[in-house]
Amino acid sequence: MNPPSAKASPWWTPAVHADRRPFLIGRNAIQAALRGYFAAEDFIEVDTATLQVSPGNEAHLHAFSTLAVTTDGQAEPFYLHTSPEFACKKLLAAGEPRISCFAHVYRNRERGPLHHPEFTMLEWYRTGETYESLMADCAGILALAAETAKARKFTYRGFEIDPFAEPERVSVAEAFERFAGIDLLASIAANGSTDRTRLASEAGRAGIRVADDDGWADIFSRILVEKVEPRLGFGRATILDEYPVSEAALARPSEHDPRVAERFELYACGVELANGFGELTDAVEQRHRFEIEMAEKNRVYGERYPLDEDFLEALAVMPEASGIALGFDRLVMLATGASRVDQVLWAPVAEYGR
Repeated sequence: MNPPSAKASPWWTPAVHADRRPFLIGRNAIQAALRGYFAAEDFIEVDTATLQVSPGNEAHLHAFSTLAVTTDGQAEPFYLHTSPEFACKKLLAAGEPRISCFAHVYRNRERGPLHHPEFTMLEWYRTGETYESLMADCAGILALAAETAKARKFTYRGFEIDPFAEPERVSVAEAFERFAGIDLLASIAANGSTDRTRLASEAGRAGIRVADDDGWADIFSRILVEKVEPRLGFGRATILDEYPVSEAALARPSEHDPRVAERFELYACGVELANGFGELTDAVEQRHRFEIEMAEKNRVYGERYPLDEDFLEALAVMPEASGIALGFDRLVMLATGASRVDQVLWAPVAEYGR
């Protein structure tokens, strides 16, 4: 009989805490520096409610659910939000021109070196400005985090970047061609509809496994994860720009190509750090996209989340804006040299599922 495996000491034991404490002090310093950055840019920091009628409407995000019980015993379903995005956009509709938010957010089915069921999302929004302004923010934030942590480079799993270097900007289509030899846009029509057969054929030639029941989005995601993302953010950060419109449910279409949207993601050392948009403000189109996402969620997982009707109503009067969500804990990891996200959380969620 094999002896039982040794159980790691809890995070609160003095020896473990002593090892983690430099990362945590670095976290506080970086958060303070970022608050100073946004204050200098005339942002108002806001604090949004965690409990929402809808946690978000992306097919592959999973929420924690609960019940709100009234004084007379009636129960209504609520969710812990997966992002403060809906609440932040309601504040834009209310008239706030620039807002930032450090929010605890919750995502089920996620745990690992880069994932935690509860984590901190930094979101910020600029009304009347293009999403290129968010790219400039990202470059400034990488440099500020490094300067604050006294880090000349960011490292993760043996890879590194210069956080002071200007990020590379590459479109999703360019990345698919460069790293997988796939002409992505050939499988997308001018109206945004997708050709599953064509993308499956190209994926097969690139050595990507394609199942019979895979849709276009499944194949796209597999190519992205297997061929593209592992090649991003080395030497310097990468801004992966112009996602297909079908993969950007909250972003407006690009003015120069209706097949793609104003969505980008920021990568460093192969780690996804941020997801930014030129925000969609067409409430009718947003409802349509949410319905598509929830239909896909129901097909794959057998469940769907309600739409936030209050959000859709607010979206109809929200001004043109750009917004972004950044995984603050991951940024701290890279800046301080931590190897796991739970090392930079003051009080991690207890282990479960074992």
